[in-house]
Amino acid sequence: MKKAINIRIENSLLDSLDGYAQEMDRSRTYLIEKSIGAYFDTLDEIISDKRIDDVKSGKTKVHSLKEMAQMLDL
Repeated sequence: MKKAINIRIENSLLDSLDGYAQEMDRSRTYLIEKSIGAYFDTLDEIISDKRIDDVKSGKTKVHSLKEMAQMLDL
């Protein structure tokens, strides 16, 4: 299910969006959805890299399956 939202963007960005939409014969909505989805993929990579760095630096501890079972009294 889709939900309508309102956004404010720079005129130059809107002009580019309209140009791409016209060139590709797609709607603004389609291009915005695809762009956000692609950016979320990038954010996932950034977050993954941060988590790896946190483990390497000792900021985050990794638990083995055995440790988790003990912590959960399994």
